[in-house]
Amino acid sequence: MGNSCVASATPARLRKTHDPAFKWKFYGFSALLDRGAVSANSAPFHCCGYSWFLQVIPVHKKSGDEIPYIALCLCVNQNILKPGCILSAVFELSMYNHSKGTYRGCKASYNFQAKQTHSETKCLIPLEELLKSSDFLVDDSCVFGVRILKANVNKPIVIPKPITVQNIFLQKKGFIKGTYTWTMNNFLDMKLPVFSPAFDVGGQKWHINMYPLGDKYSTNSLSLYLYLHGQKELPLESEMMIELTISILDQKHGKHYTVTGRFVFATKAKSGWGWSNFIPLKTLMDPSRGYLVGSNCILKADATIIGSSNDG
Repeated sequence: MGNSCVASATPARLRKTHDPAFKWKFYGFSALLDRGAVSANSAPFHCCGYSWFLQVIPVHKKSGDEIPYIALCLCVNQNILKPGCILSAVFELSMYNHSKGTYRGCKASYNFQAKQTHSETKCLIPLEELLKSSDFLVDDSCVFGVRILKANVNKPIVIPKPITVQNIFLQKKGFIKGTYTWTMNNFLDMKLPVFSPAFDVGGQKWHINMYPLGDKYSTNSLSLYLYLHGQKELPLESEMMIELTISILDQKHGKHYTVTGRFVFATKAKSGWGWSNFIPLKTLMDPSRGYLVGSNCILKADATIIGSSNDG
């Protein structure tokens, strides 16, 4: 999970929507903005028999437009879609308007597949408008929502009524950080998925799961995921947002290949977060790039805990 979305051609017109079945509440939203335009992925939530997550892009710019927008993208867990399966969904993406007491957003549809797990990105409102208005941002807090109206594979699925709410309290200082460097001297001999040695961040053990030839969702690319070791040991219902930067080091010129994402790890979620298409294998194997010298490849992971479900 964690690949980028496709931008919609025009900003969505905000209209009144149904109350969402999934609500993601951000406390200290400006902390997300302070750390740049990197998207943030919620912990998974369940609806219609499938596992989904919401992606928030806090500073999204459409092609040819310099105006930054707040944008949303609905994603389905790729592990549950079989090859050849098409999941047709109709849904609403929205933000809570504190002044009106209603959710405002847009309706969208998308055909999800094993290699197309992210819907189109929907631009809701310009970032400047969000920051100046008290409608959507109050006390540095805002709420995003999703309501899935229809999800069809071979037959209609009944939409459940329960509402899922996730809270995330973002930090502005006092971050817990960890850096891990994984040196592989026999990369060309690696064909099967492999776990890195465990490393510590915030008192928890983590490891990188690498698919040297790509997993079943990739397109001729290296696949990389971050996993939390001993996830069941987290406090019940605990969640934490990790800002993860993974780099393939350029051993010749110092021009490293780097990708950053933000992901919520939750007690109940067993899957890892990352990228099925991290770097094209053709690019990785190009001798002039310096990512692979002989059979030597060096991966660096920087993980920072930037928020949690607890405000303490």
